[in-house]
Amino acid sequence: MAGLIKREDIDEVRQRTDIKEVVDGYVTLKGAGLGSFKGLCPFHDERSPSFTVRPQVGRYHCFGCGEDGDAISFVQKMDHSSFHEAVEKLAARIGYELRYEDGGTGPSREEVGKRQRLLDAHKIADEFFRAQLLTPGAAEGRNFLDGRGFDRSAAEHFGVGYAPQGWDGLLKHLRGRGFTDAELKLTGMFSEGNRGIYDRFRGRLIWPIRDIAGDTIGFGARKLYEDDQGPKYLNTPETTLYKKSQVLYGIDIAKRNIAKERQLVVVEGYTDVMACHLAGVTTAVATCGTAFGTEHIKVARRLLSDDGSGGEVIFTFDGDAAGQKAALRAFEEDQRFTAQTYVAVEPSGADPCDLRQLKGDAAVRELISTRKPLFEFAIRATLRRHNLDTVEGRVAALREAAPVVAQIRDSATRPGYTRNLAGWLGMPIEEVSGYVGAAAKRAATGGGAASPAGPAATTPAPASSGPVFQRPDPRDPIAGMERQALEVVLQEPGVLGGGAWERFEASQFTTPAYAAVHTAVRAAGLAHSDDPVAWVEQVRQEVPEPLRALVSELAVTPLPASTAEAMQRYCRDILARLFELQITRIKADKMGQLQRLDAGANPEEFQRLNRELMQLEMERRALRSDG
Repeated sequence: MAGLIKREDIDEVRQRTDIKEVVDGYVTLKGAGLGSFKGLCPFHDERSPSFTVRPQVGRYHCFGCGEDGDAISFVQKMDHSSFHEAVEKLAARIGYELRYEDGGTGPSREEVGKRQRLLDAHKIADEFFRAQLLTPGAAEGRNFLDGRGFDRSAAEHFGVGYAPQGWDGLLKHLRGRGFTDAELKLTGMFSEGNRGIYDRFRGRLIWPIRDIAGDTIGFGARKLYEDDQGPKYLNTPETTLYKKSQVLYGIDIAKRNIAKERQLVVVEGYTDVMACHLAGVTTAVATCGTAFGTEHIKVARRLLSDDGSGGEVIFTFDGDAAGQKAALRAFEEDQRFTAQTYVAVEPSGADPCDLRQLKGDAAVRELISTRKPLFEFAIRATLRRHNLDTVEGRVAALREAAPVVAQIRDSATRPGYTRNLAGWLGMPIEEVSGYVGAAAKRAATGGGAASPAGPAATTPAPASSGPVFQRPDPRDPIAGMERQALEVVLQEPGVLGGGAWERFEASQFTTPAYAAVHTAVRAAGLAHSDDPVAWVEQVRQEVPEPLRALVSELAVTPLPASTAEAMQRYCRDILARLFELQITRIKADKMGQLQRLDAGANPEEFQRLNRELMQLEMERRALRSDG
């Protein structure tokens, strides 16, 4: 059994890993000052980005929920893996060979974490299915693709494969690669009968379902033969990897364009995703056998940077009753977006795949470009359920549609839809406005709605049995000065050279939390200051547990400088102000001593204090001239 990973190797992986590249696989980050990046937090639902990454110090911190850590902890939390597995994953990412205690060389095949073993099995299965699509036995699968306008290059781009008709083609292949039946049962790729396990997917066209990082975590399979008694589409069942409520097919190839174009198009099937991308709508994804729900929205909002500054989500649905029902379910989730939501329904009822076949790529692009606001679709769908030719029907329709209009966030848009509703019903605008206003008031007083500030409004205090530190008051100018100084020292420790370290060590911090961090910096010393990642980690280890998140926060807070020269100037200025503050305090103490002193009785002490005061004043003026 392999031992623990050597501490120096863990430190090396942490130091070599670019945390921005790791986080970029999950969160859309934007520049937020020199060397800082921001995005929507992946650990809580928020409208304004407060998740900050500082690559130079190798850390992230969310100013909304307080989550913080380095690249290792980020992978742990996002992949639900152990510390050991996260280090191994990051080491593999940078091509670093880990060493283990007691001469170990790393886990054997049987000792690899379950998650990685599942990922390995899916990767091999993905390759197997794709290879099978080129065999003579897969002719029906190739015919299916050809009949829908997908050539070989399209199949390769989306990784489409074929599951052979036998009962154990994949089973034999994976057994031959060293996987045990116990492991294979956990993948969801096999069913179990009286004689053991057998291939779940047989004689079907296969689409790999990948997570946002591009790892294959499941498969979708389409029936090809009449004698197949199974459903038209058969997906991987729920596994530790595959959670259908969190999966969006195509997210791995669409994520960059979603972030770039601030647009997400939600379609209904695998072939619809393919058709959209091939037609130029490269922001399309699909759910996998379930409605577009809360977990999908979390993924979408992080990619869109859904912070109120634009962006759009477009749902495409079939024009039938089921499609309308799906659109209304999507509408129920609309309030979780600040992006504008739309619906695109082809009048003939054709889905994007059919539309591309019938009318070409341009028709698919036009379908998306002519989308209608989801509010309008939802209101009209509500009205269609009532007989508007009768007074009773119109009143019932008004009662049902008014709450829909009341939900419109944009105060400039809501009156327009109120007027539209009045026109569609043929009722006085005053009466309809009254109903909408009443519905809005009920929603506002009914509880349950999140405040505009959302979860980011407060920061929960960390639970700890150690000392309790109050959050420093941001309005306190002294506390503000001390915070800025610690931000500078943690992020740019190089400014502590040339005698600045001794001045910083001698400084007195009066805010308890910042005083504790100051003490930790002094204890850490400058031994690791040439390695910002190790430096910050060393300081974190020196503070009491409740303050480690504060250290991360200070280390990633963007500093107000846009160039390296401006950064150095800002850092020198902040330290100069800190040192000047210290000199001012010492001068005040000595002035008090001088005023209490009887100069005639103790002339030597009187002269000494005057000399020291003059020296302090010279130091203060020198600091100002240096700044």
